[in-house]
Amino acid sequence: MLTIIVGCGRMGSGLAQYLSLQGQTVHVVDASAEAFERLSPTFKGKTFVGVGFDRNVLECAGILKADALASLTPSDETNVVTARVASMVYRVPKVVARLYDPLKADIYRRLGLNTIAPVSWGIHRIADMLSNSPLNTVYSLGTNVDMVEVQVSAQLEGRSVKDVTIPGEVTVAAITRGGRTFLPTLATALAAGDTLHLVVQASASAKLVAMLNLA
Repeated sequence: MLTIIVGCGRMGSGLAQYLSLQGQTVHVVDASAEAFERLSPTFKGKTFVGVGFDRNVLECAGILKADALASLTPSDETNVVTARVASMVYRVPKVVARLYDPLKADIYRRLGLNTIAPVSWGIHRIADMLSNSPLNTVYSLGTNVDMVEVQVSAQLEGRSVKDVTIPGEVTVAAITRGGRTFLPTLATALAAGDTLHLVVQASASAKLVAMLNLA
């Protein structure tokens, strides 16, 4: 699998190193050759100097055969243009753009462009950490659905996943038990100390808190 990463800042270099260690072929593009100094000496991919949305640069980086592209430069405009070129011109199967402006991220997400908005996510995450909510929100999927983590109390020990599922509102996506994470069935019994990874409709948060006796 060939992944092109445009932008070799902290996130771009970290992602490049991670994917490389996973055995993927990674090509990194940045306007500054000095940016590649952030890459580990063990990085096995290739680097290309140039502007991310320059077609000549992208083609040199292998976009005609790329399976995925992530545009992670400091510029929202560059990331949007690069992502749209990769998606609409070169038909790269998986494309993601990082956008600092939450409003822009939401607009382009609605237009079908996969985006991540670290500022928006950070705001919600910090707000959750500062609040008295017993639900630990780890990720927000848009504005109406959250991924939350909950520790199973002794009161819920022996109950099944079905007992903490509300169709269309709360779904147990995974359970971490003893350092191992697995996908449960509705019949899976809960054990004290389990961490439940739940996908929750925002409007059902209070109902979930009551159901899990967390209030």
